[in-house]
Amino acid sequence: MNRILFGAAYYDEYMPYDRLNEDVSMLKAAHMNTVRIAESTWATLEPHPGEFDFSHVDRVIDAMEDAGINVIVGTPTYAVPAWLTASHPDVLVRQHVGQRRYGPRQIMDIINDDFRVAAERVIRALVSHVADRKAVIGFQLDNETKYYDALNDDVQQAFIDDLRARFDNDLDRLNAAFGLNYWSNRINSWEEFPDLTETINGSLGGEFDRFRRSLVAQYLQWQADIVHEYARDDQFVTQNFDLDWRGHSFGVQPWADHFECAPTLDYAGIDIYHPTESKLTGREIAFGGDMTRSLKGGRNYLLLETEAQGQNGWLPYPGQLRLQAYSHLASGSNSVMYWHWHSIHNSFETYWKGVLSHDFQPNNVYREASRFGEEIERIGSSLINLSKKNHVAILVSNLSLSALNRFTIETGFPKPHPYEEGDSSGLVSYNDVVRWVYDALFSLNVEVDFLPADHLTAEPGYGERLASYDLVIAPALYCASDGLIDALREYVAGGGHLVATFKSFFTDEHSTVRPERQPYGLTDVFGLGYGEFTRPDSVGLDFSTSDSGSQSLSDVKAEAFMELLEPFENTEVIARYRHAAWGDYAAVTRNAYGHGWAEWIGTMSTPEVAKMLMAQAVHDAGLSDWTTEFADRIRVRCGRNDADNEITYLLNYSPETVSVELPISGRDLLDPERTSRHQGDLIQIAPWDLDIIETSD
Repeated sequence: MNRILFGAAYYDEYMPYDRLNEDVSMLKAAHMNTVRIAESTWATLEPHPGEFDFSHVDRVIDAMEDAGINVIVGTPTYAVPAWLTASHPDVLVRQHVGQRRYGPRQIMDIINDDFRVAAERVIRALVSHVADRKAVIGFQLDNETKYYDALNDDVQQAFIDDLRARFDNDLDRLNAAFGLNYWSNRINSWEEFPDLTETINGSLGGEFDRFRRSLVAQYLQWQADIVHEYARDDQFVTQNFDLDWRGHSFGVQPWADHFECAPTLDYAGIDIYHPTESKLTGREIAFGGDMTRSLKGGRNYLLLETEAQGQNGWLPYPGQLRLQAYSHLASGSNSVMYWHWHSIHNSFETYWKGVLSHDFQPNNVYREASRFGEEIERIGSSLINLSKKNHVAILVSNLSLSALNRFTIETGFPKPHPYEEGDSSGLVSYNDVVRWVYDALFSLNVEVDFLPADHLTAEPGYGERLASYDLVIAPALYCASDGLIDALREYVAGGGHLVATFKSFFTDEHSTVRPERQPYGLTDVFGLGYGEFTRPDSVGLDFSTSDSGSQSLSDVKAEAFMELLEPFENTEVIARYRHAAWGDYAAVTRNAYGHGWAEWIGTMSTPEVAKMLMAQAVHDAGLSDWTTEFADRIRVRCGRNDADNEITYLLNYSPETVSVELPISGRDLLDPERTSRHQGDLIQIAPWDLDIIETSD
């Protein structure tokens, strides 16, 4: 890709009147070069089975093509038409909350035969119709694709067939692997395999989740195969992934394994939504970007949706929209695409506002987007295809996420609604632990990659890949295979630095607890063992170090969960519990093993504790530099561009002006004159503003 894609989703179908020409003029004036169309409009494209109306698609592509604006066409399959569910009601998904009825999007069983027939028909019709158009640069498969908690009979039967194949038709092996003798859950005949809706077996339930995630990957591959029959060689295929939702983008997606889906795509795509105004921090932008960039081994990705005005409370302060846009590029995105161009005048997302408000008039958001667009036309060639060589990796696991929904960290029992999208339980979850660690690293200006713990050892050269990182972190890696445990042992022995938190390495890949001392298979690596744990009640933490960071944390407490760690003789104790009953046990330890070291964090605590522990680990892994020294003042993101020059983003996520004494030299890309900056120069970065320095070797 040789140009940053900048634009918005555009829905001619939703317009209250014809204003296509006016919109094209405004898009051009804002220096926008790309629109995304069609992914939500199946019923408009195919009003009756087999009858197609491409008038909206054609007129938009015609207008954009004449204006030199690119078009990404989405397959329109994530919102099904009423005629499909009326004639084939079994298309509708059955979930733990019950049988879904027509109305919302994403309510279909993605493997249902009738759905697939109809979906294939509309995909073929649309893609074949537009593939030869010059303006069409790529295709998006479906949208925010997941398995939607499908419990339909065809999904359950496919799961049973998968188990029969994987366990060689051997029910004794399956019963043993999942511990099904408990509560008379033993399965003695494949024909009597029970409905899974109310299974109490976490291993079987977790395996069902894994299988349903695999259906998402298969479904996207099925769509991609159809699209590739018509797409030109110069047209890409992408998918708009979304993250775990907590009122905004938050963590690892539970209803799809994005690492499993990514090989289907030329570019991984993502939508990232986050609070703004006084709550803008940049954390969600960085997390979503780092995750999506990691899906294809560090390859640049496409930001296909992010908010312009968004929902109530997200209207960006002056400067924030531009800061957000550059922050996406700083993570390695090759695009900034808003959802959406104009605010919709009726239905569910009326008040999820676009670039333009309901009056279609230029506004502050439009003007700030225009400023960004003008700058990108000028300097985009220096920012596109940003590559990174990060030294820290975080292991993430969909298996662990599923398991810890059923065996929650705090209670050990299922959360009240373990199958919901998002998390309303109020309990500390897997994604909370991932973000506890990630947010601490972000606050230290430590950039990270994510590695797929569930698939890592299936990749060629996984040992070398691990060894390429100076520090690897495993937050709540509850499910871990023998192969992964062996790989991490070798990583530390070879000189690597490993940090793991509580609830790691506790079970195998089937969520079966290991019948040995914890952490399983790694007690000698971490230099400790434990078998007891509890939910802390007024338990303090005492740190053995005397630096200012630990002194400022004298009143912090253990939160949510605590393991009673028993360190070996030569293991360093970083923190102990302060409590009459638990004071003899360690809370945080570190052990030298081989040529490296391994640290265990046995409890959760405040963000400040996470930041202190991560800062110490980063320093001791030899990774502290000027970026970490700047962490209390400004966010720093770095990478190399196509010219192999270093690009340094200095991002001010605060309402105060920040003064920075530059530790580097280079050209100031945001200065129209590209003024040379020199090491030691004092620059001031205004509230919600940034600077970008390009440094030649």
